[in-house]
Amino acid sequence: MADPVLEVSGLKKHFPVKKGILRRTVGHVLAVDGISFAIGAGETLGLVGESGCGKTTVGRTVLRLIEPTAGTIRLEGKDITRLGRAEMRPHRRQMQIIFQDPFSSLNPRMRAGDIVGEPLKIHDRADRAARRERIAALFDRVGLRKAQMDAFPHQFSGGQRQRIGVARALALNPRLIVADEPVSALDVSIQAQVINLLMDLQRDMRLSYLFISHNLAVVEHISHRVAVMYLGRIVEYTDKKTLFTRPLHPYTEALLAAVPVPDPATRREKIVVQGDVPSPLRPPPGCHFHTRCRYAVERCRTEVPALREVESGHLAACHLR
Repeated sequence: MADPVLEVSGLKKHFPVKKGILRRTVGHVLAVDGISFAIGAGETLGLVGESGCGKTTVGRTVLRLIEPTAGTIRLEGKDITRLGRAEMRPHRRQMQIIFQDPFSSLNPRMRAGDIVGEPLKIHDRADRAARRERIAALFDRVGLRKAQMDAFPHQFSGGQRQRIGVARALALNPRLIVADEPVSALDVSIQAQVINLLMDLQRDMRLSYLFISHNLAVVEHISHRVAVMYLGRIVEYTDKKTLFTRPLHPYTEALLAAVPVPDPATRREKIVVQGDVPSPLRPPPGCHFHTRCRYAVERCRTEVPALREVESGHLAACHLR
């Protein structure tokens, strides 16, 4: 990949756990535990995994909404990991976020047009008249009417609210958008419309997406490459076609086996993952997945598997590969 828009290396985010009157630190939640990936121009990287595996924390840490514990974040070749607030300001124009909940992410006291135009106002990108014109163009681009600019969020449907969120993310012409489960709160028919809108925008504007989701069908449709997360670590990383046809990690196998097949005549092996996801406060030693893996051997219980290239362009963190 030539000159990636986003390059993350060894990213960690550990949240301290404090107890007692003196609020002493008694441990750390290892939400993100040393992950690396890159996203090229006009590319979508799907980030998948069970709830609680650290996907959302990755997205917010990449945007510096949460400060990283360790690792580096490069945006268009510039290391932004430790930049101060003033130094980060121009870089924030280049990366935006679409939130999961299309209602709570919008200020109920603000009109829709003001919500979409707020980034332009904060970054002083245009005068009042030019902002109004830009907002109208954004409404039209995401499938909303200009007349709806003066309406409040409660006057829109769930799908329309998410379109407002998309328009707000586009206001500053960013290079990278973190889409944090942007369709999980929507009806299935509306999900398809929003996904197709995101794909059209990517094609027209050459946007790069970090698309966070637990819905493998959606990820397969929109992504170019996929990273599978388990308990703060990436366990498999490759292009979507390879991942869905030849998964290498046992956790990925189990995720794909759990996806419903629309054809009742189709039969496939049923893989049942035993037990619950371990706590990120006290993750298992060695491979984090060994407590639920049907292939686990003694080495898995003691030695952390490195994420390595098992086949050309196909990385997996498994001792058995």
